[in-house]
Amino acid sequence: MFQRRALSFAFARRHVVTAVRRAVPNVRPSVSSLSNENTEPVPLPRREAPATTAKSSGYGKPLSDAFKGYSLESKAPVLDHPGQQQGINWAVSFHGLGSRPFEDVVQVELSKPIASEDIEIKPDGLIYLPEIKYRRILNKTFGAGGWGLVPRSETSVTDKLVTREYALVCHGQLVSLARGEQDYFADSGIPTATEGCKSNALMRCCKDLGIGSELWDPVFIKSFKKTHCTDKFVEHVTTKKKRKIWLRKDREVEYPYK
Repeated sequence: MFQRRALSFAFARRHVVTAVRRAVPNVRPSVSSLSNENTEPVPLPRREAPATTAKSSGYGKPLSDAFKGYSLESKAPVLDHPGQQQGINWAVSFHGLGSRPFEDVVQVELSKPIASEDIEIKPDGLIYLPEIKYRRILNKTFGAGGWGLVPRSETSVTDKLVTREYALVCHGQLVSLARGEQDYFADSGIPTATEGCKSNALMRCCKDLGIGSELWDPVFIKSFKKTHCTDKFVEHVTTKKKRKIWLRKDREVEYPYK
C-alpha cells in the first residue's frame, strides 16, 4: 500500500515538472548552441576610475576651494595707478623682473646690516624684524612713493585664516611675489587680518631684496642670541604653568608671565 502511494506521488510530480518546463522555456542557451551560432560576445560594462577629490589633491582648484573658504572680492581687483596708465597692469604683469639691477646707491642701502636694537625675539627663540622696519628701509632706499605693494589675487578667507598674494614693485619694475597670511579668531577681526596679511606678504617679498637676510643666517642667529638675548623660566599668571621663554637682555618679563 505504501509503495503504491509513493509511486503515484512520484508519477504526479514528474508530470508537474514536465508541464512547468513546457510552459516556461529555458532562456539560457546551452554551451553547444553557443558554439554552433555565429554570435559576438556581449561586452561587459566598463568601470570608471574614481574621480579625484579635494582630499586627495588640491591642485588645479581656486585657493578658496582648496582651503574650503570664500573670497572677499567677486572679481579680479581693478587697479588705478600710473603704471596701469602706461600700459602695465601690475595685477598680472611681470614687467622688469630680473631685467636690470638697481643703481649703486640703492644696492649700498639694501646691503646695510640690520641694527641690533631693531631685531626682536619671540618667546620660542625666533628672531625677527618688525614689519614697520621693512617699510622704513624701503622708504629710505627707494623714496616714499618709489615702491608699492600690488594685490595679485583675491582675498581668500577660511574659518581661521586670511591669505592673499601680493607683488612688490620698486622704481617701476617687479621685484618679488609672495603670499601673505594672517590668523583671526572672530568675523569682526577679518579687516585687521587683511592688513596683517598684507604686512606678512611685504616681509616675504623683501627677502628677494636682501633686506634682513642675516635673520636667516644660522651663524648670525647664534651670535645674536648669545650676545643680546637670554632664556628664563617663567610662570603663567593664570594657569600657573612654568615654561622657558626667550627675551632680549634689555627687556623685562611681561604679562601674562612673571
